[in-house]
Amino acid sequence: MLSESEARESVIVALDCDRKEALRLAGQLEGRARWVKVGMTLFYAEGPSIVREMGERGLRVFLDLKLHDIPFQVFGAARSASLSGADMLSIHALGSAQMVSQARAGVERAAEECGRDRTRLVAISVLTSMDEEALSSVGIDRDLSDEVSRLASLAVGAGSDGIVCSPQEAASMRALLGPDALIVTPGVRPAGAALGDQRRVATPAAAIAAGASKLVVGRPVTRAGDPVATFESIVSELCEG
Repeated sequence: MLSESEARESVIVALDCDRKEALRLAGQLEGRARWVKVGMTLFYAEGPSIVREMGERGLRVFLDLKLHDIPFQVFGAARSASLSGADMLSIHALGSAQMVSQARAGVERAAEECGRDRTRLVAISVLTSMDEEALSSVGIDRDLSDEVSRLASLAVGAGSDGIVCSPQEAASMRALLGPDALIVTPGVRPAGAALGDQRRVATPAAAIAAGASKLVVGRPVTRAGDPVATFESIVSELCEG
């Protein structure tokens, strides 16, 4: 069971929409939510300004760009993302240990330049839309849980603050990575919510109980008839355990 403050800090509302809708939702959730996620759809349309606008509303931003490129490019991209005001940034563990270490160097450089806290890094292990069949189709034939563990160890060992994984891997990742690692879990669906394109899912309370640090919840909140009421019901669920 979490305190109300801890529960609000644990939920990241995914703003996978256009700027107008994102600002409308941010206005509704202001003073209630602590975190929002800005993903590729919104960031590619609006650029760094949308990160700054969320920060001006008192919201911390998980910039979910899943950086995956040569180490030199990822250093520059991570630095730029950090300078835009991102509080947390996603990268792909598949990019190699060298790429992860350069992402860490990039956010550290930005922190030195602007005098703010360093942007935290979380590495993507296996996307929550993928199952073992999908993994096999791209040439990875090892057990899905083994692949998540391998990538998690590689990324955290190279400087990532934690990982992104499905709620179903949260317990094993907490055991593997220890109490201080950030474990961010998309694929969180309140009871009765549609699965959409997610495959490896859990309820908010189950994900936290399994060891997740933060829960990414998108469409169940943003497409609800009353997003504020839905968000508050998730907070209540986490407080009640």
